Amino acid sequence: MNRIESLRLVSLADVTTDAGFSAGHVRPRSQTAEAMPEQMDIVFVENFVAQTIIGIDHEEKDAAQPVRINLAIGLPRIRACTTDRIEDTVNYAAVREALLALLATHRLTLLEALAEAVAQLLIGEFGAAWVRVSIAKPAKFDDVTAVGVQIERRRSGTDAPRMSLEGFASLGAGLVPN
Repeated sequence: MNRIESLRLVSLADVTTDAGFSAGHVRPRSQTAEAMPEQMDIVFVENFVAQTIIGIDHEEKDAAQPVRINLAIGLPRIRACTTDRIEDTVNYAAVREALLALLATHRLTLLEALAEAVAQLLIGEFGAAWVRVSIAKPAKFDDVTAVGVQIERRRSGTDAPRMSLEGFASLGAGLVPN
């Protein structure tokens, strides 16, 4: 069996491995707890660099240092692909502004906690179904390019994107009472 044939089999089976199953056994994707949508479009922000106060070392607690953030924001089939409207996707500029605000106001000490805060921001405020957040300190050590953390999070079934006031105002737009 060549590589293309094996890829077709995996695609047709539409399965995932599960910790509750022994090696070689699979569970159909429809039975997994958090099945992802079949089509996931990814909006990304790459190599965003900003200053923030974060760390456990004494010198890190008083002075801002650079952090580099990479984001992958998964949305089920972005409507903007067909509508060509910014309102139908994640606005990069709004994500950038939200990151700058978070970095200026957080009181966290670990990159792990900051990555979680960013992930929850993207899920809660920007409607992401899935996110990958990578945060690094590029200047932590002289003999290392960067140190950091990368996390992935999915929206739970109970999470719903927060709607802005503008969204609520437009809920009844165009409706005329009898």
